[in-house]
Amino acid sequence: MKKLTLSLLLIAGAGFTSMAQKIRTESGDLSFLKGQTELNIRYDFSDFQVGGFASEEDYKNKKIKEYNEKEAGRGDTWEKSWERDKKERFPNKFEELFDKGLAGKIHAVQNNEKAAYTLIVKTTFIEPGFNVGVVRRSAAVAFEYIFVESGDDSKVMAKLKQPNVPGSQFGGYDFDTGTRISESYAKGAKMLAAHMLKNMK
Repeated sequence: MKKLTLSLLLIAGAGFTSMAQKIRTESGDLSFLKGQTELNIRYDFSDFQVGGFASEEDYKNKKIKEYNEKEAGRGDTWEKSWERDKKERFPNKFEELFDKGLAGKIHAVQNNEKAAYTLIVKTTFIEPGFNVGVVRRSAAVAFEYIFVESGDDSKVMAKLKQPNVPGSQFGGYDFDTGTRISESYAKGAKMLAAHMLKNMK
């Protein structure tokens, strides 16, 4: 029975990763980026689901309770790490690979006051995945990429979606949840950069 369970988990994990889809355009197009050399970036973590939980809040509450029951204060430390990852680790990983992918064509960073347009990277879903050595499941993140005029979010130039972007570390040493998830941000950024260069001509 144990062997069967492990096999099913492995198959499920592989299947989830293989569902990664290409970026699709929901509205507008990227022609407005032609000739632009600057782009502002903003991240939106205001409303997203985590795994099988209805909300991020439900997920956090469960993890905090579980960890604190095992060791006093451990859950609170985990929450601080989770919030720090959203503020620093995930955006930093995204921008690192985004910059490489754009190959100097566009300078894209947060708080870029020179940019006429802003890219809002909205996270809509996170699958944290797991790695317990003998069995693992990659992380995955679903994104919305919303391009707006800087200073006026109502002026939407284009909206793109990218579901199920897998994240895992080469060699399988991604035991840390934040490491797995940050790789999804890296892959999403790399794919978005390639999509932009192809479609903004």
